[in-house]
Amino acid sequence: MECSCSSLLSSNSMETIYSTQFSSFKPLFDLKSIPKLTSFKGISAKASYDTCVPKKGLSSIDEQKLGAADLVYHVNGKINPSYLTRDLRILDGFDDEYGGVIVDSERLPANPNVFASMLRFSVSHWKAKEKKGIWLKLPVEKSDLVPVAVKQGFEYHHAEKGYVMLTYWLPEGPSMLPANASHQVGVGGFVVNDKNEVLVVQEKHCAPSFVGLWKIPTGFIDESEEIYAGAVREVKEETGIDTEFLEVVAFRHVHNVAFEKSDLFFICMLKPLSTRIIVDVHEIQAAKVVDATNRVCGATIYPTRFYV
Repeated sequence: MECSCSSLLSSNSMETIYSTQFSSFKPLFDLKSIPKLTSFKGISAKASYDTCVPKKGLSSIDEQKLGAADLVYHVNGKINPSYLTRDLRILDGFDDEYGGVIVDSERLPANPNVFASMLRFSVSHWKAKEKKGIWLKLPVEKSDLVPVAVKQGFEYHHAEKGYVMLTYWLPEGPSMLPANASHQVGVGGFVVNDKNEVLVVQEKHCAPSFVGLWKIPTGFIDESEEIYAGAVREVKEETGIDTEFLEVVAFRHVHNVAFEKSDLFFICMLKPLSTRIIVDVHEIQAAKVVDATNRVCGATIYPTRFYV
């Protein structure tokens, strides 16, 4: 097998490398006995291995496995396990625009022990480089790495269905990293036809005090969805009625709602483009149009403040 290995490394050049990467580190073994130097893609400290790597077919994943595996190296002519090399590997990542580091979640080691060593060394390295915040995104398939990161001082920032995001603030003083999302946004579709009739619904799943209540179609907007588009979509999903957005007629802002988050709610005036009602059987008990001059709601509404 043809190998891609670098040429011999002198003792002086090795000492230069160590003095650059680690100002206080001094080799404790005979550097002249190390025959070859193999380099790896990404940010890493230089270390010496007696390892042959094929020139062809070495993917980025193979490089990661090679850098994190239990390789062997020669010290004074003896083969030793590479506990040192695992500590010298830095996690792959890239700088953000605020002087922080975003760890590459696709190139994380699978072994928790290897990850612990690499994370510890990486934090020290980035602190020496005067980096600020570290963003560590751990996918669900690598959830066993979460307690490792938390043990080393990382904090939960937020979680989604497929991952958890953790952060670490390196400088002294309070963290300047942005907090998790603080609001949820809801919309209501106020659909009025040419006969001055309003579209109302009864929800199938609600608190006992709201059973039998007629209300306008409401819901939460989706990620990256415009407010007006969310109102049109909710009306279509709950009643089957196609509508056209006209204007936002009111909104309100309350706090400590779901999961102790704040809530913004917008009422959008919509023009109906169809008349056939088809209710969503999973969410809606009934739907109809009523005269807007009559009382639309058949139950008491909790007091709240709307802004017009």
